[in-house]
Amino acid sequence: MTKPVFHFNLRTQELVVDDRGYRRWEVVTTEKVVPAAKTALIICDMWDNHYIRAARSKGARIIHSPSETMDFYAEHPARKRMLSLPRVEPPPDLPHDDPPLPVDDSDGGSDTGEATPYKAWTRQHPDIEIADEDAISDDGREVYSLLRREDIEQVLIMGVHTGMCILNRSFAIKQMVRWGVNIALVRDLTDALYNPERPPYVSHDEGTALIIAYIEKFWCPTVHSEEVISER
Repeated sequence: MTKPVFHFNLRTQELVVDDRGYRRWEVVTTEKVVPAAKTALIICDMWDNHYIRAARSKGARIIHSPSETMDFYAEHPARKRMLSLPRVEPPPDLPHDDPPLPVDDSDGGSDTGEATPYKAWTRQHPDIEIADEDAISDDGREVYSLLRREDIEQVLIMGVHTGMCILNRSFAIKQMVRWGVNIALVRDLTDALYNPERPPYVSHDEGTALIIAYIEKFWCPTVHSEEVISER
């Protein structure tokens, strides 16, 4: 019996020189086939104030990462498994340039008016199914240990928010790249915190698109959700 695989079109952007000698960014797509059993999907910060089954059914490892809510899941088998997993020490961080974001998020990114920061979440959104065989962690070192113990070849990350948690959590893009982990953003299953009243004064959706392009240029590839649920 043929084992399930994912067919990914990893999209990055590279700086090239065109025929007139001008530098420009060009989208580059690389095809990659990965066994489903060697793939992990991280769901970042989909809290209860906010295509998983298809990936799980193929054999991918699902990692739920609703930050700062681990107490809620203390007795869940998926959380207990992570706590009992022998640790694998991550390597020293690889050097990596960290250019500024293409949008100004200095106000926290709220585009719905003034907002006073407070802890509004207690758990992951209840509509997201957590199976006993899944994993629950908001700790990058725990996640890294699972990835290495299970010989994961490709990590996907989805959720919110693109310019903040998706990039900066300990289990997210920047740290995984610095640890040498192959990670890709599911670009149509994410959203940014961006206020159009701040530079570069574009719409919310355009702000999200700018951050996704920034990730493709400087951090890691992106894929589309159709590649996760495809029966090919």
